Amino acid sequence: MLENRIQKIMSTVAHTATGLAAPIRIGGISTFVLEAPIAKPVRNSWRTLTSRSALLLRITDHEGAEGWGEVWCNYPPRGAQHRADLINLVAAPVIAGREFAGPESVLRTLEQALRIPSITSGEYGPFAQITAGIDNALWDLLAKRAGKPLWQYCGGVSRVEVYASGLSPDDPGSLAAQALQNGFRAVKLKVGADPATDLKNSAELRTLLGASGRLMYDANQRWTLEQAKEAIAAFAEFEPLWMEEPLAGDEPITAWQALAGSSALPLAAGENVRERAVFDAFVNSGALRFLQPDMGKWGGVSECLPLGRRAIAAGLQFCPHWLGSAVGLMASLNLLGAAGGQGWGEWDANPNPLREQLMPAAIKVTDGFVTLSDAPGIGFAPDMAVLKDFAAR
Repeated sequence: MLENRIQKIMSTVAHTATGLAAPIRIGGISTFVLEAPIAKPVRNSWRTLTSRSALLLRITDHEGAEGWGEVWCNYPPRGAQHRADLINLVAAPVIAGREFAGPESVLRTLEQALRIPSITSGEYGPFAQITAGIDNALWDLLAKRAGKPLWQYCGGVSRVEVYASGLSPDDPGSLAAQALQNGFRAVKLKVGADPATDLKNSAELRTLLGASGRLMYDANQRWTLEQAKEAIAAFAEFEPLWMEEPLAGDEPITAWQALAGSSALPLAAGENVRERAVFDAFVNSGALRFLQPDMGKWGGVSECLPLGRRAIAAGLQFCPHWLGSAVGLMASLNLLGAAGGQGWGEWDANPNPLREQLMPAAIKVTDGFVTLSDAPGIGFAPDMAVLKDFAAR
């Protein structure tokens, strides 16, 4: 009990230490549901994406300043529209026209107001996701209003290391080769569907990367504890940096600790966690070496920035998860920079028009690193013509 009280005190301090909160009177809230066809499906161990979707939102304050956020919506199909409805019909009426002390005050208000609706509907995840997206938009707004990039507004660094993710079991070598040409020095392979294919792909990628290139694995929650203990050992010869989500995201901390105690590889996880207490338990457990919250799934900047700082202080690497459009990607990379840059940013290597056509031209990967923009906020505002072109029908 005393340990829990101490953790709560530390968490509160972490949330208020930046002193960045500024009053916000919420003006308009607009949502943009986007969908882009893709020529080649993206597959992991349990599902396949046949198109790329995104849910963006724009929030203005009473003076006309605006901020942009993105809500995680990759599953199920058509999930973006459902989450947009939750924002427009449920969340927006709670905060529109009201003045708040800052983004965290908005976050807490929404959490309280949406608690019973989320229990009644059983949709804890979607409600957490829309709250996170709103929070992200408000931080972009504050930084833009201050005329500073988000990473700088939060007292961070502009240079962050990135890796190319999303390499499916189907011909990952081609995508990895393209990523290397585009400046990446690390790639992440999806595993868990077929052991023979996993080993074949691993050998190909290790040869392609050479001794200095970094290889990561993502099992997408594929295995039970006993299966993971057996499966992970086969990958050690390829000298990967981590094995991500070998277990389901809701497995107890004790299961992760048991796996870590026998695993030949460091473990990574966090994208499917949505409670501060669980994240803190992971940070303190010794089970993970790499912590991967998704700021479009839970907490936004208000929760994920202090979490990243707590993780780094505990000796973990902070590696924000992201799979979506350029808006969320730039927010996620700014989050990593704001936390101090001690970790890796995730950059999906698969073709995605919602990333490619919205991404600021100046943002490039060079020798495995990205130098973030000096432009205010996340570094840009989406091109409205592109949003119109990809508006879901």
